[in-house]
Amino acid sequence: MAAAPLTDSFYRTMFDLRSQTVLLTGAYGHLGQAIVGGLLAHGAQVIALGRSAETFAKTFGTPTDNLHFIFCDVAETASVQAAFRQSFDLYGPPSVLINNAYYSRGQQPDALPDADFALGLDGSVGSAYRCLREVLPYLRETGSGKIINVASMYGLVAPDFEVYADAPQFLNPPHYGAGKAAMIQLTKYFASYLGPENIQVNCVSPGAFPSDKVRQNTGFEGELRRRIPLGRVGEPQDVAGAFVFLSSAASNFVTGHNLVVDGGWTIR
Repeated sequence: MAAAPLTDSFYRTMFDLRSQTVLLTGAYGHLGQAIVGGLLAHGAQVIALGRSAETFAKTFGTPTDNLHFIFCDVAETASVQAAFRQSFDLYGPPSVLINNAYYSRGQQPDALPDADFALGLDGSVGSAYRCLREVLPYLRETGSGKIINVASMYGLVAPDFEVYADAPQFLNPPHYGAGKAAMIQLTKYFASYLGPENIQVNCVSPGAFPSDKVRQNTGFEGELRRRIPLGRVGEPQDVAGAFVFLSSAASNFVTGHNLVVDGGWTIR
């Protein structure tokens, strides 16, 4: 039997997030702020999960009807469990989880202590798995949900070391790219595993989005620009639409996808 034709109202509202409660880690980071802005602009209720209420307040001001803060240390299972339970009790069941938080230690490629390498992998992908695992009971209870992981273009390609010749302090270390590659595979794995339960799992891989501090090194930014087909580095707002799309009904038939937002860096 053919599906019933969609009405005009679906097309007008397919990016409408007013019925969505989004759990977001890393909300007050460089890209996290833009993700929050995009979600709020489309009506979502956003629960910012982080370790610093003070940093949240400095970034966003006081909580609003649609933006809230809950303490959560994504490195600790008990903290993640407590945060998700508190969010459920206060704001109802979540419909979207965005794993954007990241932590690491150490940078020298061939001299990382074992503990630093392990911490970087956990900060890239272990924390996302922890949050994914703990959110599943809530999504399963409602019978649907969306999980969006944040990887990186360095999960797809190795760094171009010529870029960092004069700015080694900005080099992405090996455990960063290894963890982000694992994040892409984790996304595919759980998209396949959770698909029958109507839970979609997708990934966003940002490209070169240097912070304001990094961009003060104009030579380094110039090296990045020269390798990007669009001829510029990414601005935070360039990535916001990807999260609106993957959180909305517009992506209801998309799962296991890695959406690369890199200005074309990885096509060469």
